[in-house]
Amino acid sequence: EVLTFPSKPDQYFPHDAKNFGNWANDNYGPIYIPKKGATVKISPENIALYERVISNYEENDLKIKDGKIFINGQETDNYTFKMDYYWMMGDNRHNSEDSRVWGFVPHNHIVGKPLFIWFSTKNGNMFNGINWSRIFTSANKM
Repeated sequence: EVLTFPSKPDQYFPHDAKNFGNWANDNYGPIYIPKKGATVKISPENIALYERVISNYEENDLKIKDGKIFINGQETDNYTFKMDYYWMMGDNRHNSEDSRVWGFVPHNHIVGKPLFIWFSTKNGNMFNGINWSRIFTSANKM
C-alpha cells in the first residue's frame, strides 16, 4: 500500500502559491537552473524563483515596488547571474526534502566530493541509452 499526503500549495520552492501553485512532487517546473553569466527575464510573476539567489547568495539589494523590480536601486526586467547553481534531488522523490523545497544551491555551498558514478546515460539523455561502462566506476577519473 502506498500512502500519499496532500501537498500544501506553497510547500514547494519557490513558495509562491499564486504563481506556482500547481507545482508538486509529480508535476514540477519547468524551471531554469542559473549559471554564471546567464541572463534571465524577471517579473513580479517569476521573481520568487530567483529572489533568494539575487538577494542572499549574490548579495544585491532587491525590492519590488508598485509591480516593478529594483536591484541595487535600479529598475530592471532582467538579471545576469554571478555564480553557478545546482539542483539537488533526493533518491526518494516522495519523501525527500531537496531543491524542490529549498531551491537552488550555489556552487560554493557544495562541500562533498563524489566517490563513484552511480548511474550514467549516453550523452546525458536517457533516450540515448545507458552508459554501462561508467556505472559504479571511480569519480576520480572525471
